[in-house]
Amino acid sequence: MTGLIKVLVVGCGNMGASHARAYKKISGFEVVGVVSRSLNSSAVLAAELGGVPQYDDFDQALSETRPDAVAISTYPDTHAAFAIKAMEAGAHVFIEKPIARNVAEAEAVVKTAELLNKKVVIGYILRHHPSWIKFIELGRTLGKPLVMRMNLNQCGDAEQWKWHQNLMRQLPPIVDCGVHYIDVMCQVTRSKPVQVQAVGARLTEAVPPGIYNYGQLQVKFADGSVGWYEAGWGPMMSENAHFIKDIIGPRGCVSIVSGQDKGSADIDRHTKTNRLKVHYADMGPDGKFSKPDEYIDMSDEPGHQELCDREQTFFLKAIHTDLDLTKHLEDAVNSLKVVIAADQSVKTGKTMELS
Repeated sequence: MTGLIKVLVVGCGNMGASHARAYKKISGFEVVGVVSRSLNSSAVLAAELGGVPQYDDFDQALSETRPDAVAISTYPDTHAAFAIKAMEAGAHVFIEKPIARNVAEAEAVVKTAELLNKKVVIGYILRHHPSWIKFIELGRTLGKPLVMRMNLNQCGDAEQWKWHQNLMRQLPPIVDCGVHYIDVMCQVTRSKPVQVQAVGARLTEAVPPGIYNYGQLQVKFADGSVGWYEAGWGPMMSENAHFIKDIIGPRGCVSIVSGQDKGSADIDRHTKTNRLKVHYADMGPDGKFSKPDEYIDMSDEPGHQELCDREQTFFLKAIHTDLDLTKHLEDAVNSLKVVIAADQSVKTGKTMELS
């Protein structure tokens, strides 16, 4: 496919607005409309984009704008249905993570993309981040098995807490955020996850019974590597050690050193690395470390909006060059399988075997 890509933006929150701004900036896209649950919530963004049409009904927007591509940044319960409708209407699709609310829906999206020969890109923003790419590259040099420690706890109030409360009615934190970090672990190990167990806790009556706002999972890989991931949302969450990113192997370890003063709810801080610290396990005849720790400066790195720009540049390339996204979609489904199984482990108290 060549020429200008007409794109319909669905969802006008943080991520939807950022992707819309990317489309406005990138010369190969033209935004032909924005969709939100309320016209009031999309008015500012529509004006920023030059007065594009606003809709509060997805089907109407799809019919009237006839887009070449649809960008979906809504709550996860609509991801699969909107994506399938968009492809059936002839559009390529960008979907914010996770690809769907459950594995069956995710597989339906992939099957539809294959049948209709449409490009589907999932919003795994870390795959476009040079510092995270370097982090993964260094992790692969540390030998096997690997131990991976990652978390993202977010202390938030006001609108941030309200947004997280709404999101938890769809998916718990270890599922919504966990797909990013399971995806990273799979990229580092290049091995299949075989087992996961998890625990969770409901730390406040502000979330309904049966919903937990804190969880941690442990995943085992076929090569003997293990990973730990922790995620919690809410005004009670600790700002201490809320951002841990370590990969440890027989030859040493690599860590992301955040080094920022902003709070854990700040969206830029979720991807910013500042620098990487590499520790070498080599020891000399005297039994002391023979190599000093190495710090790799990553301070000149893209911010959140720049990363969204890179994601959408990749989406444009996928459309124009007929890029094979088979592995991309397989990875998205597989990472979802792990975190969905972790959620089941929380609810049942059982260790889950992964097929």
